[in-house]
Parts: sequence; C-alpha cells; structure tokens
Amino acid sequence: MIPTTIAKASDRAVYAAGAVVWRLVEGKLRVLLIHRTKYRDVTLPKGKVDPGEMLAETAVREVHEETGIRVALGAPVGVSRYFLKPKRQKVVHYWAAEATDDAIRKSAFVPNNEIAAVEWVGLKKARARLSYPVDVEILDNFTRLVDDGVLHTFPLIALRHAKATARSDWDGADAARPLTGRGLAQAKAIVGPLRAFGVRRVVTSDAVRCVQTVAPLAKTMKRKPVLTDLISQDAWEDGVSDIRAVIGKRVRARKSAVICSHGPVLPGILSEIALATGTLHGSYVGSASALEVGAFSVVHLSATNPGSGIISIETHDPQV
Repeated sequence: MIPTTIAKASDRAVYAAGAVVWRLVEGKLRVLLIHRTKYRDVTLPKGKVDPGEMLAETAVREVHEETGIRVALGAPVGVSRYFLKPKRQKVVHYWAAEATDDAIRKSAFVPNNEIAAVEWVGLKKARARLSYPVDVEILDNFTRLVDDGVLHTFPLIALRHAKATARSDWDGADAARPLTGRGLAQAKAIVGPLRAFGVRRVVTSDAVRCVQTVAPLAKTMKRKPVLTDLISQDAWEDGVSDIRAVIGKRVRARKSAVICSHGPVLPGILSEIALATGTLHGSYVGSASALEVGAFSVVHLSATNPGSGIISIETHDPQV
C-alpha cells in the first residue's frame, strides 16, 4: 500500500504529470511509449501543469494531447524528480492508466512537431528503449503492480464537502447550511480532477453543503447523485448513521465512485473501506481522512479481488 499526498503545484518546483498507459493485446501486456520530435528521445507521456489545474487532470489531459487517447487514471506509480537547472527541480507524478479499445479507436493522433510517433511494446522492450533512468524507475513501479496482480483497479473517492457557511453565521438547520462563494468555486474546480479517475457514481450526504459540492460533477456526468442520510453529520451525531451499508454496496459494485460527506464522518468511511477489503488498520486511515474542505482521498482497490486489500491511497488538496 502506498499512502501518497499529491503536492500542490505552488512552490518553486516545476510540476508535471503523466501516465504509464497500458493495454492487453491478445492477452499480452503492452505499454505506450512516445518518441519526441525535438529531443529525439523515447519517454512516457507527460506534461506540465496548466494554471489552476490539479495534477490528476494534468495527467489525463497530457496523455490525450500527446497520444490522442483518453484515459482514466488507476493507481499511482511514483514520482520522478530531476533538476532542470540549479535550484529548479521538476517533479512529475505518474499513474497507471488503461487504454480501452474504444479509446484507442477514437485516437486522432498523427505525427506532429512535438511527438514523432507512439509505440506499444512489452515491458522488457520498454525498459530497454526508455531514454531516461527516471522513466525506467516509474516503469519498474508499474511492473510491481503487474507482478502483484493488481493492475486492474477501481477507485472509491472520499470527498469532504467544500467550504460552507459557518454555523455561527447560520440561523437555520445545520443540514441546510449552503456553500460560500469559495465553496462553490471549489465544487467547480474539483470536477476535472475527480473525472480524471473515471468516476461513474456519485453518492452524497443529503446535507445541502454536500449536495452542492457534487452538483457540478453530477451535471457534467449527466447523472443524478444518490442522496443518503446514512453518511450525514446529523445521523453520525445522533448515532444512527450506517456507513458500513454505504461502503459495502460500493465495494461490491466494483465501480468508481465519489462518496461526499463531512469531516467527522470521513474517518469512519476510510475505516469501513479498510474493513470491507481486509486491509490492516493503520495510521494511513487518519491521514487520508484528515481532509481540508474540498479535498479528497482516492482509495484504489483491486477490481478482480477487492478483498485483497487497499492497493494505494492518494490525497488531493484543492487549488481554490
């Protein structure tokens, strides 16, 4: 298991993101390499963060721009660091990402001024062809997922609602507290990063601040969110919440989902995911559930055998 906090792209370092894109061809694993025109090298698809982006959406955008393939991110496979010039470090976050047959058919890639060619190769050949040791290290991390039999994954994403009106400034019921202007901006800003993980379901506490947090995401997905009081703060405070029922259903479904709830409820959500997958309880639960408003933790589980335990957890903080 790899607990990871995804850094904000806000310091002196140059941040970038990419993916080890993979597919199965007649049962054999192939990964995608790109041949860059200007540098005459062979590397993994990646690129720099655009202003206002979070790293997960950068990875998906860059893969599409460089290869024409739209992917959803799987488990993280490491971070490469190297210096562009003295005291200027480049930090690149990578994920595994499956290229579906449909996504490959829809690729409109043609050789261009940036990318001369794309190539699907086996792991051994990829390791030999990559031009840079930092890329080989990322491929080795990816290979460990393959060797462990956990390449096929799905994410459960625990999301804390965005910034809401303070209790002291609200006269109505706590569940009716709305988002502030900053909260509404956060709700819009996290749509891209959440969609980068291929989210298919949205489950939320029925409190207004949670429903408003997932509304922009649900709108872009053209799906109605599932509202439930079982993970609401009111139910948690009254001792009538049923986090286990909600999490158990999501694990059994084996489909990517966002679960939006409240600060006090999140530790229970992470604990139930661990229990539902036979994962040893550890400090990672506390770390992954101690979220800022508008932040989320992505829990990656095996799609073929969720009971094998949590593969990795990564935490993303909002840029707004």
